[in-house]
Amino acid sequence: MQEKYDVIVIGAGLSGLAAGIRLAMFGKKVCILEKHSIPGGLNSFYQRKGVQFDVGLHALTNFAKRGEKGLPLTKILKQLRISYDELDLKEQFFSQIAFPDLSLSFTNELEFLVEEINKNFPEESDSFLKLVEKVKQFNAFSLDQDFVSTREILPQYIKDPLLQEMILAPTLAYGSAWENDVDFSQFVILFRSIFLEGLSKPMGGIRKVLGLLEKRFNENGGILKYKSPVKNIIQNTKGVEGVILKNGTILKSDTIISSAGFPETMDMVEEELPPKISPEVGSFSFTESIAVLNKKPKELGQKAATIFYSSLPKYKYENPKTHYGTETAILSFPNNFEEDPMEEGMARVTFLANYNLWKQLDRASYKDKKEEVFESSLRLFEEFCPKIKDHLILKDVFTPTTIEKFTNHKKGTIYGSPQKQKRGTTPIKGLILCGTDQGFLGIIGSLLSGISMANLHGFSPTQGATS
Repeated sequence: MQEKYDVIVIGAGLSGLAAGIRLAMFGKKVCILEKHSIPGGLNSFYQRKGVQFDVGLHALTNFAKRGEKGLPLTKILKQLRISYDELDLKEQFFSQIAFPDLSLSFTNELEFLVEEINKNFPEESDSFLKLVEKVKQFNAFSLDQDFVSTREILPQYIKDPLLQEMILAPTLAYGSAWENDVDFSQFVILFRSIFLEGLSKPMGGIRKVLGLLEKRFNENGGILKYKSPVKNIIQNTKGVEGVILKNGTILKSDTIISSAGFPETMDMVEEELPPKISPEVGSFSFTESIAVLNKKPKELGQKAATIFYSSLPKYKYENPKTHYGTETAILSFPNNFEEDPMEEGMARVTFLANYNLWKQLDRASYKDKKEEVFESSLRLFEEFCPKIKDHLILKDVFTPTTIEKFTNHKKGTIYGSPQKQKRGTTPIKGLILCGTDQGFLGIIGSLLSGISMANLHGFSPTQGATS
């Protein structure tokens, strides 16, 4: 007998789990299908030699203090019925935007960044405040807006080219699917999340967040099937009717919410009716080097939680012509938050990387190239945290092919297709997208995407979720 569900969710990442919780909370029979044995997708975890490694999580954006209302984090916690205390968030000390001749620091208080701009760009003080006001007033969550170039909007407020680049850098690095630019609505979301609300870290890392979500889904009667990769999405002339798993099992539903990505989801459709849709695959993948240390970075003189680095005065955010690009990077120091229960020190460097070149490497060359990436990362570490290599006890490197293998995202793409489907709809009735390709970014954005797509598409008009 075939299993029948009100909604099938593909992928137990953050957006998929959030969608599943929201639907199960209101009595829907929901099944989440996950190809791996643990949740997380692009934001997961693993362990080596007794050390826990987070994948994807540098910091949690959109920080909110206990009791603050109306902010994305508190709204999400209310929608998922997770208490603030369960997350156990600790604020960053500070972060930096580091360019060749100038660095700007920022904390979770906007006034700190305003003072930094007053000191370094005094002629832009009023202009920056006007930009902040524009960001606050802009409806970034409208589902009907087309792409608007941030590089065309910023000069209307900020005249200094260097300050333009420094403001853009974190918003590009933390979520843009477009080379050297970002959709203004997504810029607004990222600007708010990084500069107006700020960065924090849940004690216990991404495993803590995923554990809370999985627990809440199970408590609401949801069914989560691990090691259950989807082979095909089945449709008929009316729309979707279910999925076939790789083991041949057929699960029925006329509503499927997929967090697998727009191109990846359309590839699962068994017999796609014309016109066939071939969404553009995103350009951006990464290498990430992780250094485990016998000292904490702050003991070596570095207290920043995150550093958005550029070796050039114009931020270079494009698919590199070589295996990886060192002109820009994100440096992350997971110990540098208000409380640090980690026994070891840790530092991470993320470089943009060219998937096609990595894919061509043979086994021996691949191993050598990973070593080269780590050596490049160490040299960058040394610029911000001298003598870090003297305290190295364990290392790891992941590449675009690692990302592709464990997430199934084409070309190891992190920020998805530039063809965002803000309403989550596809050409096939009942087949809905959530996650990065729906258009929301980061950990908080992923949760918000899952919730909003469940609310928008998972209920009939007479039974919408309202609380």
